[in-house]
Amino acid sequence: SKAEMGHTCRGTINLATANITVEDSCNFIISNGGAQTYHLKASSEVERQRWVTALELAKAKAVKMLEESDDSGDESVSQTDKTELQNTLRILSSKVEDLSTCNDLIAKHGTALQRSLSELEALRLPAESTDKIKQVNERATLFRITSNAMINVSPHPEDSIVGKAPTSMLSAVSPQACRDFMLLAQTHGKKWQKSLQQERDQRIRLEETLEQLAKQHNHLERAFRGATVLPAGTPGTGGSGKDLCCPAKGDLSDEDDDNNEFFDAPEIFPMPDVMGHKRTGSNISGTSSDISLDEQYKHQVEDTKKEKRTRIPYKPNYSLNLWSIMKNCIGKELSKIPMPVNFNEPLSMLQRLTEDLEYHELLDRAARCESSLEQLCYVAAFTVSSYSTTVFRTSKPFNPLLGETFELDRLEENGYRSLCEQVSHHPPAAAHHADSKNGWTLRQEIKITSKFRGKYLSIMPLGTIHCVFHSSGHHYTWKKVTTTVHNIIVGKLWIDQSGEIEIVNHKTGDKCILKFVPYSYFSRDVARKVTGEVMDPSGKVHFALLGTWDEKMDCYKVQVGTGDNGAEARPRAHEAEDSRVLLWKRNPLPKYAENMYYFSELALTLNAPESGTAPTDSRRRPDQRLMENGRWDEANAEKQRLEEKQRLSRKRREAEAARATEDGKAGLSDRDVAPQCPPQALTPLCPPGTPYDPYKPLWFERKKDPVTQELAHIYKGGYWESKEKQDWSLCPDIF
Repeated sequence: SKAEMGHTCRGTINLATANITVEDSCNFIISNGGAQTYHLKASSEVERQRWVTALELAKAKAVKMLEESDDSGDESVSQTDKTELQNTLRILSSKVEDLSTCNDLIAKHGTALQRSLSELEALRLPAESTDKIKQVNERATLFRITSNAMINVSPHPEDSIVGKAPTSMLSAVSPQACRDFMLLAQTHGKKWQKSLQQERDQRIRLEETLEQLAKQHNHLERAFRGATVLPAGTPGTGGSGKDLCCPAKGDLSDEDDDNNEFFDAPEIFPMPDVMGHKRTGSNISGTSSDISLDEQYKHQVEDTKKEKRTRIPYKPNYSLNLWSIMKNCIGKELSKIPMPVNFNEPLSMLQRLTEDLEYHELLDRAARCESSLEQLCYVAAFTVSSYSTTVFRTSKPFNPLLGETFELDRLEENGYRSLCEQVSHHPPAAAHHADSKNGWTLRQEIKITSKFRGKYLSIMPLGTIHCVFHSSGHHYTWKKVTTTVHNIIVGKLWIDQSGEIEIVNHKTGDKCILKFVPYSYFSRDVARKVTGEVMDPSGKVHFALLGTWDEKMDCYKVQVGTGDNGAEARPRAHEAEDSRVLLWKRNPLPKYAENMYYFSELALTLNAPESGTAPTDSRRRPDQRLMENGRWDEANAEKQRLEEKQRLSRKRREAEAARATEDGKAGLSDRDVAPQCPPQALTPLCPPGTPYDPYKPLWFERKKDPVTQELAHIYKGGYWESKEKQDWSLCPDIF
């Protein structure tokens, strides 16, 4: 395009600045001063001369075009911009005239003042008065020199003596200097205006190109799908409830993983091709649209301790213009962008956080270890295992409402129970606490920050994870790495994890460094690679860890000793293989997982209705339940209602806090009524200058962590006792 003509790419030479030299009868050289040089050879001297002549003519034309471009920089400026520029120059001219008038007045009155002072000096006055008059004369001259300097006029060196500043030069040079400034501003103003217009044009072209690419991608997908042979008699609508989980014969094939469906613009999350379960506008609500959601929930409640569900309704295919939503979101915080449920999966962030416990048996084994270094190996494997479900999970979980909770009681089956609560909404933060009768406690407070950068999405979890083993008292802490979602606009979505995790045992000083290697097209390494070293407080490595975050982690014992140069000896290949221990291996996904948001066996059970849970539990969230049942239009409407209800609740709390501050109500502490975050609360979870929301979580309280000295929400107890009594009177009405 024309906008790209001003930019060179690698391997090109700008003719306007090129040097063309003849080497001999057939060879000549073109260079741009050293960075790029071409040695060219013609078949004869005549052909060489024809080339040199043509290139010299082209160079002259390029130089002329460059000069014309510099002189006529306002050709591409719009009429509105021209008018604005002319108005600005007219104002500048007016100001120059004002400066000239002021300059003449200063010169005139300055001369008269100096003349009067000279006359006074000539009179016969006491010596004391004469000295005073001389001082006033000197100050008047200094004032005039300062005035000259103020309007960018410097007196001539021989006139800089006090009392000899030239009056005539002031009026002549000062307006000239100001006019020079105006001409300079006029010249450069045209260039700036041209650059601004080019940037505007380039931005418009970029948006049009991206939108066109998205449409072309959509047409290609449809052309491919049109060429696919469908089985005869494929139903166009969903059948019975059983059909939602069990595909008809011929509906699925082994190639379905790569058959992602796209519409007006490519969906941000892949939609597996289940032709037998497409939904039309007429049957979105399903057959039970006349039954209230509460009745459906009660109807679906089952004794999950006896039998866990292994299927959920298949993900339907809905069209959505992705580009119309995403083009205005570049650079914004994802949690503040209103997104339809089409981009979600039917789980909340609290449930995704609970999925960290899928491989809880690693912590059970770690609790039985006598060696702190071996225990650290299992903790490291548990850390890596929490990312295994993300490899295919490109959908976004629901942002929890403030005060929303999620419990997972697996005390009888697996020996642990877990509780999550959304403790802050802006910025979004969730607190998690899990206890196991097998001898460990896990707690964390995670704040998710994310940025959409056009081609990719970066998700950065902030906060510290704690794991404490009861018998030994070993206390481990670590933080999560950055997750990146690639190919947001065009192409197939894929996820990568990158960064380092440092796991520290605060009791012994042992440490493990895990490195998540980012994917590279040019690397020969295995994809999603993770390496690690387990070392004692002195820094000596005892175990090496190797694996991938989506498949498995192995552990190798490092032989204690020294090499030839005094460094620690690494195990040889056969020694390493002999000492290899498989720490963790990913469980296979359920059958037809590609049609159920790629959920693992644990994830499929998380949103199953359960009796006795708190009224704030994620399982009771209506928009999430509607989405799981395939009623996405109703889910979008319900999502808007819940978000509006949450905004009104926040405004009401802020108004009450402000009113309490003004009225000096008793019974409220300074922290409760402060309009902004108190100084001790200025952490990443409460940035300075943000309005303080006087909301207090129900099951967690904010206090300083004794180990990390960070302010964090720590479980204060009471939830499981309330569940046993079925006393939920303290729970807010958020749904």
